[in-house]
Amino acid sequence: MKRIVLTYGLIAGLIVSAFMATSMLTLAGDASFEHGATAMIVGYLGMLISFAFIFVAVKAYRDKENGGLISFGKAFRIGLFISLIASTIYVITWAVVYHTWLPNFMEQYCAAEIRKASTSLSGPALQAKIAEINQGKEMYAKPLGYTLMTYAEILPVGLLVSLVAAAILKRRSRPSISQRSTTAVPAHEADL
Repeated sequence: MKRIVLTYGLIAGLIVSAFMATSMLTLAGDASFEHGATAMIVGYLGMLISFAFIFVAVKAYRDKENGGLISFGKAFRIGLFISLIASTIYVITWAVVYHTWLPNFMEQYCAAEIRKASTSLSGPALQAKIAEINQGKEMYAKPLGYTLMTYAEILPVGLLVSLVAAAILKRRSRPSISQRSTTAVPAHEADL
């Protein structure tokens, strides 16, 4: 299980990090964040594509290493560990991108959020929103803050995909011969 988790965790982490780095570096030239929604969609699409490897890993473990059987709990643990590996690679990649190429990202992002809020809010509601944005910016200035916020961005997606994969791929008993009709039946089982 360790080999499968590590292999697919690294693959998922590299894919999701490449999507994120590409979209964020593309967005870097847009101080107005007009294309922020597009970058976010690309980022979450990258997460879903990379976390699709959870399905591949659970199925590979179930079919090739566990005799066609896997419990919901075991399948979920495989997905969880892959999610943790991929999320950690994502967080590390974001830390490098953020500190190396986008050191003014939070300033620009918060300024864009305040501009957006000022078009729909006014008075005390606007002041409360500005205070909330500034509080988030202060939290993000600390390594633990941006680390936790970045994990909160990706890890829930991985956990959700892990739950779905575990629910779909769990198998407590071997499939009957009629269920396996799409695959070749080994000669020693054909006589049963």
